[in-house]
Amino acid sequence: MYFWISRWIFLLWYALFVAWVIAAMTSKRSVQHQSSESRLLQIAVQVVAYWLLLGSPFWLRGTVMTDDLLPATSAVALFGLSLTTAGMLFCVWARITIGRNWSGAVTIKQDHQLIRTGPYRLVRHPIYTGLMTAALGTAIVFLRAECFAGVALMTLGFSYKLRIEEQFMLQQFGEEYARYREQVRALIPFVL
Repeated sequence: MYFWISRWIFLLWYALFVAWVIAAMTSKRSVQHQSSESRLLQIAVQVVAYWLLLGSPFWLRGTVMTDDLLPATSAVALFGLSLTTAGMLFCVWARITIGRNWSGAVTIKQDHQLIRTGPYRLVRHPIYTGLMTAALGTAIVFLRAECFAGVALMTLGFSYKLRIEEQFMLQQFGEEYARYREQVRALIPFVL
């Protein structure tokens, strides 16, 4: 059973990636975007994070990072798969809710709107919340230190991107966004 769960994990991530690429084609035109250097740093961090999470990079093979932290059990793997699925569903819900205002980079879109409905009532950055939850679920399925390092690196990358995005939103929406920040947490409802 563990074998099939691990294969489902890869299928879910692949499906999410394909859906994201297709959905990106429907976004509004950008009128302001983060610097190229900032974007490249963000991409590099996320690529390494996903590589650690899903790929067993060649430089880690045979090290303690790729050893199983605990024996894989079907119950733990099912829990991880459930968490991965829930995180991805939350992420997709957020992506559908934000619609054409979405961008993979930090941008201001033409006729940009501040979305406060759906998952944006719960957290200001639900796509990041969903992806980090899915990544944690994936790490629980595989139970290797490299996977948890990938989750940590992904979290750092999203924290960096979040700070830039918050500046853009404050610049664009001013007091309206400041009030939103006071009312809704960034990543974890009622906590953070």
